[in-house]
Amino acid sequence: MSFLTDRKLAVGLGAAKHGADHHWFMITSSIGLLILIPLFIFTFGCALGGTYEEVLAYYSRPFPSIVAGLTIIVSMLHMMRGWQMMVEDYTSGFFRKFLVIGMNFFCYALIAAGLFSLVKLAL
Repeated sequence: MSFLTDRKLAVGLGAAKHGADHHWFMITSSIGLLILIPLFIFTFGCALGGTYEEVLAYYSRPFPSIVAGLTIIVSMLHMMRGWQMMVEDYTSGFFRKFLVIGMNFFCYALIAAGLFSLVKLAL
């Protein structure tokens, strides 16, 4: 029989001390995406259906390029954190680590490919 109170038994078993940061990142990135996605659709819609030279000239301007770059970065980081939260909630062990590392690699690879393509268009 243990003489420890329920509070003493629960000390150290609480939050991992990073949940609030993760939550605030998801909230701020969601708000950022609420602004960026309509801007991206508007700027991408203007270039849609144009010839290669017209699209090249359009994305050589700073505003469409910056909007596209920010949309790529923020959406992939948001997806990466959301995936991590889902994996941590529903998996365990080595498989959890494998999925988190794999998704981080995948998201960073998509950011790199998207920004490289955007720079190739802009320059």
